[in-house]
Amino acid sequence: MKMNMKQTKYPDTLSVIRNRKSVRNFTGESVTQNEIDILLKAAMAAPSAVNCQPWEFIIVTDRKTLDALGDALPYAKMIFKAGAAIIVCGVPAKAHKQMEEYAVIDSTLASQNILLAAEAIGLGAIWTAAYPYPDRMNAVKTILNIPENIIPLNVILIGHPTGEDKPKEKFNSGKIHKEKW
Repeated sequence: MKMNMKQTKYPDTLSVIRNRKSVRNFTGESVTQNEIDILLKAAMAAPSAVNCQPWEFIIVTDRKTLDALGDALPYAKMIFKAGAAIIVCGVPAKAHKQMEEYAVIDSTLASQNILLAAEAIGLGAIWTAAYPYPDRMNAVKTILNIPENIIPLNVILIGHPTGEDKPKEKFNSGKIHKEKW
């Protein structure tokens, strides 16, 4: 399924946001380079403090590497059927004021854009945490040879959904406060 951003009609933004879901059930079909490129362009369109863009992305499509990540990460077992993974990394040295907090926040915004873009183009995705767990971060760093000064925030699994996973209604008016708490 080749996606061309100029020729393809995408759903409207609010529909994508409301229909985004954590997809845990994948068909095992591979993800194309074109699809990955769309996701990465969306990621890099995210806002960042003072436009520092302190993020880096590792794309994994090799089955052995995907499986090694699945073996090492306790909540990423669905990777065994995913077609790819995008590891979003924060780079504190490139962040505003070289602060880890900005690197984490900014890279998290990029992660959300990946999840929304996957929904928009008909792929499934799920965010699995590496940060702030030292054991998970170390496993990802070891498997992918990530330098010590880089923070692997998450492993986003990407693939073709089976259709089993459905969006959840998460709106809760009790979490809204008018002017004061």
